[in-house]
Formats: sequence, structure tokens, C-alpha cells
Amino acid sequence: MTTPAVSALNLVPVRAGHTTEQALASMVALAQHTEALGYRRYWIAEHHNTTSLASSATSILISHTLQHTKRIRVGSGGVMLPNHSPLIVAEQYGTLATLYPERVDLGLGRAPGTDRLTAQALRRAERETSLDFPEDVAALQRYLGDAAGQGYVKAFPGIGTHVPLYILGSSTESAYLAAEKGLPYVFAAHFAPRMLEEALAIYRSHFQPSPTLAQPYVMVALNVIGADDDQAAQYLATSQQQFFLNVVRNSRMPLSPPVNSMAGRWNEMEQHTVNSMTACSLIGGPATLAAQFSELHTRLRANEYMAVSYIYDEALQFASYRLFKEAVEAV
Repeated sequence: MTTPAVSALNLVPVRAGHTTEQALASMVALAQHTEALGYRRYWIAEHHNTTSLASSATSILISHTLQHTKRIRVGSGGVMLPNHSPLIVAEQYGTLATLYPERVDLGLGRAPGTDRLTAQALRRAERETSLDFPEDVAALQRYLGDAAGQGYVKAFPGIGTHVPLYILGSSTESAYLAAEKGLPYVFAAHFAPRMLEEALAIYRSHFQPSPTLAQPYVMVALNVIGADDDQAAQYLATSQQQFFLNVVRNSRMPLSPPVNSMAGRWNEMEQHTVNSMTACSLIGGPATLAAQFSELHTRLRANEYMAVSYIYDEALQFASYRLFKEAVEAV
């Protein structure tokens, strides 16, 4: 099997006992660490009205990360288009691509990245703009494309930058769109793995070559908790379980330290929901990680895997990203 690329996704969680400023410093430190490890790209996700995540102003965070790294590609995982005008997105990312040539990615999602009331506060129109997602993607392709394809309204900077676009999704609907447009497809298995294999099959079978991409390109985001041994990894994974329990409860607590046991911290239904959301997780010591990844890659054959590691201790989080890369290279 061809060794796939490895990348990192960061939601910029605020750790318990830490400030937002510390979360942003950790974001940069992790980018520098993954760059040193040889990761291909580092993406930052857009979320709003969540005290536990500091990733609302995504383009600013991407700019800051680009400024403090040298080679790694940095991008959005992703820009939630219902919240933004395509023209403004093109101007922002066209500017980033002008400042940092060949280092900027633009991942695009159709969800608002927040709750309903916050989405209403963010929305650029009274109507439901997520329905315009295909048209918004086409507008971005035009704004970032060659001068000959422009209309009266143009993105300056933006024209001719050809910032790479990626379609993000957690359903089959996004797979059809990515295939139709001949764009890379990124599946969010790190929180919604249920339709993963079905969506990848649809994308590959319906893919139409485009000027951007001759063949399907699949990326899978997944959770990774690597440690010195299996027992240590299972212990560290309780931070991830608490993180997703907060999502289920909408409690918006910071990323918590690991605990010896989750018993008594959740009920049976909550445990089932969290386990379903995190079903696409690699958890273990080096040998276990390698075996788990080999089984996953044999099934999915993705071109690239994007790791999220919800680990409280930053040094142990750094180690997890190193162990994941070693596991992938062992395939």
C-alpha cells in the first residue's frame, strides 16, 4: 500500500485552568511541532459561541499560524460558508495566499459550526443560506480563478491565486457535491463517522475529473490518542470522552485532565452516544496504533489522514502526533 500523507486538525480547545491566550499559544506550538515532524498540513476549524474553543476568527488564526511556521500548509477545516459571503472569503484567503504563496488551503463546510440561535446571529441573510452551498463554492472558484473567468465583482487580492478548495462533510450529500465538482473530499469521521464508508464510495464512484483534480482525493479526519503503552493511552482518552460528553450535554466545559474512570460521570445513553461519535479513533501504544491504523487504511484507502488529539498535557499531545506519524509510516 502507498503510504498516505498525515495532517493535523485543531479546534483550538481551551484547557481547564488555562486562558484563551494560552490556547492560542498552544495552537502555534502544535503547528510548529507537526511541521517539524513532517506533517503535510495543519487546519483550524471554525466554531462559534463556545467558551471551550477559541477558533471563531479562523482566518486570523490561520494568518497567525502561517507567520510562526515556515513550510507546513495551513488552512481552514473549514470555513462554514453559511456564515460568510463568498466574496469576503475569497478576499481573505486570496490575501493570505498572496502573503504566503503555496501554503494556504481553503476547506469549506455547509454547516454553521454552532447552535441555531448563534447561527441566526451570524447569518448574512434572513433565509437559510446553507442551501446555497453549491453556488457559493462555484462563486469561490470563480473569485480565486483566472482573470478571464471573472464577472463585474472581483476579489482583490484573490484573482489568480487558485487557493485549493476542499469540500468537507459528514454525510453523503457533500460526497456528491465534491465528486461533481472534481474537488478533494474530507470526511469528518472525528465526530460523525457513521456514514464514512458510504460517503467515500459515493465520492469515488461519482467523481468527475476537473482542471483541479484528475482522480479522487480522499482525506479522513479521525481521533488519535497515542501513548507509550495501551494503558496510558486509555487513561489519556478519558479527556476525549469528557470533551464529547460536553458536546452531548452542551455544557461547553474546557478540555479536562484525564481521570481514572468515567464510571459515574455519564449515564448509559450518554456513553453510547459518545462512543458512537468517537468510533473512528485510534487509541493505544505504538504497536496497537500501527495495527489499528493498518486495519483502517486497508478498509478506507484514503490519500491522507488528519489527526485530532484531545490530550490535556501538551507534551503528551506532541508525543501522540509523533506516534501517529510513525504508525502511518509503518504501513
